[in-house]
Amino acid sequence: MAVRRIPRWVARAPIPLFRHGFGWLLGKRIMMLEHRGRKTGRPRYAVLEVVDREPDALVLVSGYGGNSQWFRNVVADPAVRVWNGRTRGATARATVMPPEQTRTRLESYRARNPRSAAALGRILGIAELSGSEQLPADIAERLPLVRVHLLDEPNATKTDSRESPYRN
Repeated sequence: MAVRRIPRWVARAPIPLFRHGFGWLLGKRIMMLEHRGRKTGRPRYAVLEVVDREPDALVLVSGYGGNSQWFRNVVADPAVRVWNGRTRGATARATVMPPEQTRTRLESYRARNPRSAAALGRILGIAELSGSEQLPADIAERLPLVRVHLLDEPNATKTDSRESPYRN
């Protein structure tokens, strides 16, 4: 099955909501990640699903694998900022999770959110996300997970959501 891409305008539509302080309307499963372009050094934005939470971190999935631009950018420069719920512009550090942790987290995600996992599986052409069978051995390569460790207080709010840590 071919991978269907989400239209760019749909993927980018929530960015103004986050930038103007209304990202909380989308709930805590959707967040905006500000990262630096690996070639330009300019701030870039991606709206992503949070697949798991830790006390001081969010876990994100790169639905289009290692070729996703945001994923390649955070591998090159892990300094990021996060908008999630009422948290706006919190500084954070992104790290790619090891394959075994990825498999465990995706199994847990699938058990907690069977309908979302099934929809994700249909969109990305990964049928195993829809069922209860074991995930394929290459799942960490096909759907890498990124842990975004929050460095600010979890409820930190920046006064200007457009301020970028990359400007001098």
